[in-house]
Amino acid sequence: MNIQYYGHSCFKITTKPGGRATDDVVIFFDPFDKETGLRPPQGQADVVLVSHDHHDHNNVSALKGDPVVINAAGEYSVKGVNLVGLEALHDENEGRDRGKVNIFILETEGFKICHLSDLGTDLTPKQLEEIDGVDILMIPVGGTYTVDGKKASEIARKIEPAMIIPMHYKLAGSKIDLTDEKPFCDAIGTCPKARVSKLTLKKKDLEGKNLEVVLMDTES
Repeated sequence: MNIQYYGHSCFKITTKPGGRATDDVVIFFDPFDKETGLRPPQGQADVVLVSHDHHDHNNVSALKGDPVVINAAGEYSVKGVNLVGLEALHDENEGRDRGKVNIFILETEGFKICHLSDLGTDLTPKQLEEIDGVDILMIPVGGTYTVDGKKASEIARKIEPAMIIPMHYKLAGSKIDLTDEKPFCDAIGTCPKARVSKLTLKKKDLEGKNLEVVLMDTES
């Protein structure tokens, strides 16, 4: 399985689900538009997961192909990948300020991956139960529109994934009012100095890992 980061909350996962021989399945999370100040993602997509209908998360038209678009809570099985969407709050005011978002959990190649979208508040016990056992956690850390770095670290410790990939924080060129990843790194205490451009993982690579933070360079 390969993971690439385009900035903001956008990731591309390339996977070979069980039973699909050599066919790659390409999944995008939350493609953004150029109003962010960042270069929008490009390329072929089989599946696009849209956590909510904001311009910095729903630019499906930037991608090629005829992808299956999932933008609502529920259980799905698409191209050999099992997916769950959980409704969550975008703010601490019961969604009255910014509405709701979809947390997405996908299972492929033995991995359980959770993308927390623009989570703006703590997780409920029911949500934590659904997310339990996650291997890779993609979590917003930039504050303003989501939980901040300190709250993100608290949530990550409750989930206890093997690997954490911070997202939705200030990047060079971004026009969105966010904090960078440093408050999260200070709170979690384990951020690396170096960034990686791409992750190529097998399930055994995560054995024995706990709360390992990976900072990713963006695709250009």
